[in-house]
Amino acid sequence: MPHPHPARVRTRYLSAPAMVRLVQTLGVEACLRGIAACIRDDFGRWPDFDKTARVANHSNVGVIELMPIADDTLYSFKYVNGHPKNTRDGLPTVMAFGVLADVATGAPLLLSELTLTTALRTAAMSALAAQALARPHSRVMALIGNGAQAEFQALAFQHLLGIEELRLFDTDPAATDKLIANLRGSGLTLTRCVSTAEAVRGADIVTTVTADKTNATILTPDMLEPGMHINAVGGDCPGKTELHADVLRGARVFVEYEPQTRIEGDIQQLPADFPVTELWQVLTGQAPGRTSAAEVTVFDSVGFALEDYAALRFVHAQAQRLGVGETLDLIPDLDDPKNLFGLLQPRAAALRRAV
Repeated sequence: MPHPHPARVRTRYLSAPAMVRLVQTLGVEACLRGIAACIRDDFGRWPDFDKTARVANHSNVGVIELMPIADDTLYSFKYVNGHPKNTRDGLPTVMAFGVLADVATGAPLLLSELTLTTALRTAAMSALAAQALARPHSRVMALIGNGAQAEFQALAFQHLLGIEELRLFDTDPAATDKLIANLRGSGLTLTRCVSTAEAVRGADIVTTVTADKTNATILTPDMLEPGMHINAVGGDCPGKTELHADVLRGARVFVEYEPQTRIEGDIQQLPADFPVTELWQVLTGQAPGRTSAAEVTVFDSVGFALEDYAALRFVHAQAQRLGVGETLDLIPDLDDPKNLFGLLQPRAAALRRAV
């Protein structure tokens, strides 16, 4: 029999074009600041979350991952891939979507693209870590790898840290051309370099965001200078690294979620007892960040589900406030919640068509 108060599940849907409209309406800087603030808030209540390393399915050309997390109010997951050779076929290296759901009922509140949003949250996370770990008044950053993530990193460090000059290198000169064109008018001084070594010379911060699924050594110990902060973004799955192991041995290393980073991060090269500090401990004052001006610090970033939770929380609130996106009938409406099969009955189907 019909339920006296039939519930309706209405899921907000943010397509890729809708997300573009949202970001254009708010502005990139506001999105970066807003997501960074949500990440800081959520990392500040780290013990509240049911955490797990992401579930990854690897192939010889890439990886597909699911990234779940929840507290006692909201649950989220992200589907994301990483296929560096995709660009040869006109596809993005990274493609993602995600869900934000109500823990009390399990109802999906939001289904959203996360390709653009992942780029924003990764850059926001990098800048948030650097606020805690880089030397104050850092103004010059080397950006090694000028692909799809690069502009977001550049703008996050400009707006959240005050970076003024970028020293750029990519093995593909066209990628650097693209980056320079996109950042024209940003106020950043852009210097094209002919090698990684030239780019990092004199830099306060070095960001590596390369895509190849190899055990690479983008940075070697001879390139380091006292006081540098290394933002290592590209090494994010087994068999994919960017830093020479001695770079890590000579620095203090910070990670997001240690059980995941031991498998996926640059520290996969080192013994399981190599000391690292989870960043949430620094953000909450439970562990020190940088301890001297000469210390070399490394943020071994692989991306963690809590960052996506925070980003989904941000975009959901903004989409509701601005009326962006559409309502999606993702879950069937049932007059009787125990009669799912009734949806298939001819009379029910006819009534639905009439409506």
